[in-house]
Amino acid sequence: MRLALAVTIAVAAYFAWEKLKPQTLPPGIASANGRIEATEIDIATKIPGRIDRILADEGDFVNAGQVLVEMDTQTLRAQLRQAQADHRRAELNVDATRAQVVQRKAENEAALAGRAQRQAELDAAQRRFERSKQLVKRGTAAVETFDNDRARFEGAKAAVSAAEAQIAATHSAISAAASQAVAAEAAVDAAKAAMDRIQADIDDSALSSPRDGRVQYRVAQPGEVLGAGGKALNVVDLSDVYITFFLPTETAGRVAIGAEARIILDVAPQYIIPATATFVADVAQFTPKTVETAEERQKLTFRVKAKIAPELLKKYLRQVKTGLPGVVYVRLDPHASWPAHLKGELVQ
Repeated sequence: MRLALAVTIAVAAYFAWEKLKPQTLPPGIASANGRIEATEIDIATKIPGRIDRILADEGDFVNAGQVLVEMDTQTLRAQLRQAQADHRRAELNVDATRAQVVQRKAENEAALAGRAQRQAELDAAQRRFERSKQLVKRGTAAVETFDNDRARFEGAKAAVSAAEAQIAATHSAISAAASQAVAAEAAVDAAKAAMDRIQADIDDSALSSPRDGRVQYRVAQPGEVLGAGGKALNVVDLSDVYITFFLPTETAGRVAIGAEARIILDVAPQYIIPATATFVADVAQFTPKTVETAEERQKLTFRVKAKIAPELLKKYLRQVKTGLPGVVYVRLDPHASWPAHLKGELVQ
């Protein structure tokens, strides 16, 4: 009885060892342990603020553009109303300054007309003065008349000078009014820019998902105050899923970008998942602690990524989970044949 039991145990142990012993890979095929990973996106605030509502929970599937978090915007909306009032005030000031420019130009036209009149009076006074001077020399005119004509002539010249000064003053007034108009228009632009900035902050207070994915962590709760860049949620982009693994130097150097790969997860060994090598690190590093054996951790290796096609991920979106361990096989030689246990039907 004891002998039969021992034989049974030995046979069972042999078959178990045959099943569990490492599969021998043909030349041109390499394998390594790895874990499923995905691009993580932090849903974070742009400016400091208080969380009003969180519209998604851990595990929820979300779409690109879907609002996930709403921040309190009472202060921003009050600032927007103030900026709108400043904008209206600035627009009224523009109208007033433009009216001043028109008025100063009208004053300039009046000053030009006045100068023309004074110039005509000067010409007439100069002619009378010249005639009186000639008549006095001949003795046919009184000296008093000559003096009066000369006084009128000098007065007319002074009047022309005063008119020139008035024109210069109106030019300065026009320039000043035009400068005020430009400043008023700039104030309108500044007020409009302030409105746009505050409105942008209000729009950014509705935190949306940039991609389709699944909420992985809920970092904050409603009512909490977050600083600029404060995280509220963490979302996993399920359209960018890959497995990261490490290969020794002599093997990694043979992995071509775009090389065919196949993944078998520990939780579903019956499925063969197709993938494509998309990244090989250009700097060697020590194998991380996730590799179980101390011997393997002592080797310099290169980090490699094999990405699963987004089209395939979309079909099995709700089954995709990050962190799952598995084994990845990569074809180093495009002509190498896959071993028997990898020739099954691929997940499609």
